[in-house]
Amino acid sequence: MSQQKKPGPARKKQANGVPHTERSAVLQHTQRTKMAQSAHRYVRGSTVKFYEWLLRDHSHLVPDGPPVWICGDCHLGNLGPVASHEGKVEVEIRDVDQTVIGNPAHDIVRLGLSLASAARGNDLPGATTAYMLEHMVEGYLAAMHRPHATAADDAKGDDLEPIQVALRTSLKRRWRHLAEERIEGVEPVIPLGKRFWALTDEERASVDALVEEENTLAMIRKLAGDREPRKVKVIDAAYWMKGCSSLGKLRYAVLLGVGKGDDREYRLIDIKEAVDAAAPATDKKALAKLGIEQPKNFADRVVTGARALSPFLGERMLAATLLRRPVVMRELMPQDLKLEIDTLTRAQAVGAARFLAAVVGKAHARQMNAATRKQWMAELKKNRSKSLDAPSWLWRSVVELMGEHEVAYLEHCRRYAME
Repeated sequence: MSQQKKPGPARKKQANGVPHTERSAVLQHTQRTKMAQSAHRYVRGSTVKFYEWLLRDHSHLVPDGPPVWICGDCHLGNLGPVASHEGKVEVEIRDVDQTVIGNPAHDIVRLGLSLASAARGNDLPGATTAYMLEHMVEGYLAAMHRPHATAADDAKGDDLEPIQVALRTSLKRRWRHLAEERIEGVEPVIPLGKRFWALTDEERASVDALVEEENTLAMIRKLAGDREPRKVKVIDAAYWMKGCSSLGKLRYAVLLGVGKGDDREYRLIDIKEAVDAAAPATDKKALAKLGIEQPKNFADRVVTGARALSPFLGERMLAATLLRRPVVMRELMPQDLKLEIDTLTRAQAVGAARFLAAVVGKAHARQMNAATRKQWMAELKKNRSKSLDAPSWLWRSVVELMGEHEVAYLEHCRRYAME
């Protein structure tokens, strides 16, 4: 009987994911590949380029809004159903890595660019983009009047069928759906391979120590609804290759067991490195006059912004330190979903623009008093032409950004093809 051969290098790599020494090269290649797949995906992953354009003699185009916590990277992929720890669901901003106290107009322009890019990706005519921007402003302004309206209040009408489907799907999801989607099965293990890579001894020890900290245990037990503290144990952990703009930063998936035996429940935690934001923040002196201060620690900034913009998300986040770097811990919920609106009719595209702009508008409006909301609404209603019921600064900004990003995307593809 022949002896079983030992696995070769390629097989070992597949079994354990990518070795620690090769992570950087693989992450960079993956990011370039993702951004070359479509112009819309390039827009999603090019936050820095967006603000480079904005600050390169274009800031005068955009009005100065009242300083509030903004998303900072307000594109379609960062909006979707988000669950509270009690399982309630709202459509909120679901990624706030770039959050700062800044100009709310920046979120409006960034969302407008993303919507225009999605329209082009759906091969919709240019006139549809104009209608989308009009309805986007309409939805945002409506949110100023109703900052506490729910998704159930707003997601009505045939043109919002994709949003309604996402909400219904979200509410039906349970732990098994999250496990199958994120860790490819309901077994209490994170499978190493293409997406999940083995940790170094230092990384695993640091993750274990972080979970044992009092703040972490308090958050996990609160989210689990424990009346009596149960034992929390790290069942498995792995480096997580996920997202696009976050590639190259610390990112870990941690599977926790809460309780023992038949009482045990599983929780999936996302640990993500917090870095400096590309989005420009309001001047510190201006904030000081208002009695406002933005946290200096990157992780504290992200968590504070999340709690202001997306309460359901913010309550599941904790600022921490791992391997001497600021990180944000977030429990993943089965109901959390990214909106998939890759195929839209004209009516659905316009409806989605109105609805999603209202989501962003509510996130901003909840931070303003009535007088501030009134002033901001008056500013947004200025500079409208007879032919376009949207501010001229928004239309001009989106058109220029679309051209700039299209050129940058083609250049990116050329460089990628030559590698």
